[in-house]
Amino acid sequence: MIPTETLARWQSALPFWLSFLLVPLVWIVASQGGWWLLAVPLSTWWAFAVYDQVTGLNEENADPQTGDEALGWYILLPKLWVPLQFVTLYGLIWYATRADHLSTGEKIALFFGVGVITGTIGINYSHELMHQKNRFERWLGDILLAMVLYSHFRSEHLLVHHRHVGTPRDPVTARYNEGFHRFYPRVLVQCLRSAFRAEREMLARKDRRWTDPANPFWRYWALQGLMLALAGLLGGWAGIGLFLVQAGTAIWQLELVNYVEHYGLTRKYLGDGKYEHVMPRHSWNAAQKASNWLLINLQRHSDHHYKPDRRFPLLQNHTEADAPQLPYGYPVMTVAAMIPPLWRRVMNPRVRAWRHRYYPEITDWKPYNKALNPTPR
Repeated sequence: MIPTETLARWQSALPFWLSFLLVPLVWIVASQGGWWLLAVPLSTWWAFAVYDQVTGLNEENADPQTGDEALGWYILLPKLWVPLQFVTLYGLIWYATRADHLSTGEKIALFFGVGVITGTIGINYSHELMHQKNRFERWLGDILLAMVLYSHFRSEHLLVHHRHVGTPRDPVTARYNEGFHRFYPRVLVQCLRSAFRAEREMLARKDRRWTDPANPFWRYWALQGLMLALAGLLGGWAGIGLFLVQAGTAIWQLELVNYVEHYGLTRKYLGDGKYEHVMPRHSWNAAQKASNWLLINLQRHSDHHYKPDRRFPLLQNHTEADAPQLPYGYPVMTVAAMIPPLWRRVMNPRVRAWRHRYYPEITDWKPYNKALNPTPR
């Protein structure tokens, strides 16, 4: 176990701050254009896939009872990212729409790279912030999500995904044999609907209509409207178009990760609308060190679902004894997810082995494969 005094040092937190190097990189890319436009996706997906091979696995765990007073450098990280991303995104919209050295195609490619950053880093940090009890941190998470027009992710994630993961009511639990290209359009529609329904049902339990000002969707729509308006103010219609390119890329990045995190893992149906409790075995775990630096331990997803209120430096790595393991980190697995035959070849045998290990008594998996079991009560 990592001693608290070691965890609290700034040197221990420093590797998680690597994401901040992407900000000067994307500005260099914008100033140069051309082949430099490949630098951002190469420095995230591909570079960290290589770093994972070099650095290996990190199976050390911090004391989960460590208090916030020892986690200052980690807590500061996602908070500082919010204004930095805001200035970078809108600064680049202003710059790119006035840059004569960038062709239209180069501008689109540039904002594809920006979307890789706002999706891989920004949405991931918003996920950390939205899980905190501190209202300010949750607001910061809302701001990050508004910058990619995906504000409802907070409601869907907290009220639907964490409650119903591994059941037919959770849209983002990818079904066995469901390719990403079928999964993606399905979740885009179903997540928005389920998020709105969850908020409406919460208000109904208090005898309020969905139109009540307490519905966070009013805040979501207002923030997203402001983000779009600012893009238009700084860059006109071209600015709005580039903003939409980065938002679409970021959303695609998020849903790729969602696809990987729970592919084929379902909770056992107990009858009468009840399912077993969520356990570490209902999420794929990945202990690759470098990609966990980039993604602030998101790959320790088995523990996140088991204990959602833990801050990222305290998330525990679960071994094969308790949770299924991905063969590679997310940078490799998300690329594989874009190639369904390759994905099925790698992951379907692992899902079948997981089923045999944990649920040998289940002989008919069709209701689980097709989400035909009853929805949770």
